[in-house]
Amino acid sequence: MTTHHPIVILGAGPGGLAAARVLHVHGIEAAVYDLDADRHARVQGGMLDIHDDSGQVAIHAAGLWDRFAAIVHRGGEAMRILDHTGAVLHEEPDDGRLGRPEVDRGHLRDLLLDSLPDGTVHWGHKATAVRPVAGVPGRHEIVFGNGERVTTDLLVGADGAWSTVRPLVTDAWPEYTGISFVEADLFDADARHPAEAAAMGAGMLFAFRGDTGVLGHREIDGSLHVYLGLRVPEGWVDTVDFTDTPAAKAAMLNRLDGWDGALRGLVANADTPLVPRRINALPVGVRWDRVPGVTLLGDAAHLMSPFAGEGANLALYDGAQLALALAAHPDDPDTALAEYEGALFPRSAGSAGESAASLELLFRADSPRGLVEMFQGFADTRTAS
Repeated sequence: MTTHHPIVILGAGPGGLAAARVLHVHGIEAAVYDLDADRHARVQGGMLDIHDDSGQVAIHAAGLWDRFAAIVHRGGEAMRILDHTGAVLHEEPDDGRLGRPEVDRGHLRDLLLDSLPDGTVHWGHKATAVRPVAGVPGRHEIVFGNGERVTTDLLVGADGAWSTVRPLVTDAWPEYTGISFVEADLFDADARHPAEAAAMGAGMLFAFRGDTGVLGHREIDGSLHVYLGLRVPEGWVDTVDFTDTPAAKAAMLNRLDGWDGALRGLVANADTPLVPRRINALPVGVRWDRVPGVTLLGDAAHLMSPFAGEGANLALYDGAQLALALAAHPDDPDTALAEYEGALFPRSAGSAGESAASLELLFRADSPRGLVEMFQGFADTRTAS
């Protein structure tokens, strides 16, 4: 049996949920399908800084600002830049203005999920195929791994980096950026890891030595989420046995030889296994010709490196803008999609270019010099104004 929904959103990440919520605010219902077994199936990741010109715009469009403000990590906008010896090169406090407030990714997802009617999200549905329905222009069928099938007149691919929907509109595919992350967490840091907590500071940490960086942020629960960033070949991840945590830590510490003890401690004293992750991105400026009945948002549309903090913000903004376009043209979805994509392409190209440039800035030979100069320039501009 095949079920039909006028609108189907594949993916219950920030972008897909924002689209569903803003549609709901305007009296338009959508069915969201996600591969997770339920909302608690996996940890959602670390902190997100929600920008006032993108992510926050979506939160307002969703009518969730007051509830969002209640889950903000007060003080989390603080930022510091260190060199590999632990010397503080630049530091900024949280000014309390909520220009880019930090929020736990899982809390944000819960906020969006709780704002939707029961039954909106269909869990445990991994799309294995999507295809046009013959003889019905704009209609698509989605086949799920559990054997279910649905059809829809508007398919929204919010299904991330390895989107099943993307091939319907473009053959663009993510490529390795040259950077890999190794992630870990330290729990109850002030009590159990005071040196590492002091190095991290109150918010975000950047510590660099050329093509190696220790990045991280303090979480709302007092834990530290750490990223070791490395410019390495794509196959490097496969040369380390990350199932053997002591051996993996030893390998990572070899890459931090000569670094400050507290910065090394963010890896050596991690309370979790080390998790590797290649950083991939779509080519800057991906666009496609208008395809009836289907569009993309978030990473499915413009996967980029995380070094400008734009990914989740653009996903939220994409979702809200798509929903607003559909609400403005309820009887003309093709016009709505053309309007949405016409703004999406230049917006995402600009952010992807910025992210790619930030990657090169962070991992260049004299890093963190360029990063310090950039933030000092921002500070001088604010002072002058």
